[in-house]
Amino acid sequence: MRILFKHADGGLVCRGSELQGFAVAGADRKFVWAQARIEKDAVLVWAPSVPEPTAVRYAWADNPICNLYNAAGLPVSPFRTDSEV
Repeated sequence: MRILFKHADGGLVCRGSELQGFAVAGADRKFVWAQARIEKDAVLVWAPSVPEPTAVRYAWADNPICNLYNAAGLPVSPFRTDSEV
C-alpha cells in the first residue's frame, strides 16, 4: 500500500535504520506489524501475511515507536486509514 503525504515537499526521513510503527490489515481487519520504506513523498507499507492490504495504521498505540519525519524535522503524527465500526 502506498501512503502519500501532503507536507513532505522536501521528502521524508527515517530516524533509525528502518521505519517502525506501521501495521496493515486486509479485509478481515486483523492488523499485523508491517515493513515500510520511503519513496520521496510516500511510504510503501507491506506485510507478507497480508497480500491485499486495505488499511494502514502508523504509531497507533498508547506509547508508540515512531521514527518518520518530514525534511523540516517535524514528526509524522499517528494516523489510521480505516474507520471504527
